[in-house]
Amino acid sequence: QVQLAESGGGLVQAGGSLRLSCAASGRTFSRYAMGWFRRAPGKAREFVAATSWNAGVTVYADSVKDRFSISRDDAKNTVYLQMNSLKPEDTAVYYCATGVGPSSQAPRYDYWGPGTQVTVSS
Repeated sequence: QVQLAESGGGLVQAGGSLRLSCAASGRTFSRYAMGWFRRAPGKAREFVAATSWNAGVTVYADSVKDRFSISRDDAKNTVYLQMNSLKPEDTAVYYCATGVGPSSQAPRYDYWGPGTQVTVSS
């Protein structure tokens, strides 16, 4: 059974940084794309970033480009999201997902983690 578990969320002041981690188990991690999505209060889920199975391709939402960076460590079955220069509008529950891709489209991902809360204070 495929399982994903996010960690690293928390409360940070605007301008600060956080690194989210997502540990995967239950499938050959290195064969699949990984993505990060987020859902802010009262808003629809939105794409944040994705990386291909070999990290050769990365994709970012325009709202986080140049501030966030996605990476993966296949030896640890873990994908990371480094978030710098955080803004209050980045406040959301962040989810990692695995599937074919990389893609900004949620249906391309077949397994999702439960999410981790990120709160950015002004």
